[in-house]
Amino acid sequence: MESTSYGKTPGSNLPNSLDSTLNRASSSAHSAVDSMAGAADEAARKAKPKIDQVAAMAHKAVDKAADAAAPTAEWLADKGDTLTATQRKLVADTCDYVSANPLKSVGFALLAGFLISKIVL
Repeated sequence: MESTSYGKTPGSNLPNSLDSTLNRASSSAHSAVDSMAGAADEAARKAKPKIDQVAAMAHKAVDKAADAAAPTAEWLADKGDTLTATQRKLVADTCDYVSANPLKSVGFALLAGFLISKIVL
């Protein structure tokens, strides 16, 4: 790692001996930071193969999960049309019932609302 000058320390109005000590301490701290950065770079370089190995394992796990979910997705796609048709029939039957029995429907709605409010509150 290369050595870099970081400029003067904030205590430039101090006496020379104190300013010199402060500069040495600052330079020493900067050197320590540079050394730690170099060590971190080295550790990252050494860890890269392991990181790549873990990433490959993760990709395999995702592929395996996708393969396991595919039959379920196909089943749902096949049943989706049937479920949609059943839903439409249920809505149509409900509309027909409400049209044929409006007072009864309002009574059921009020009763259901009352029961739900008692359960929730």
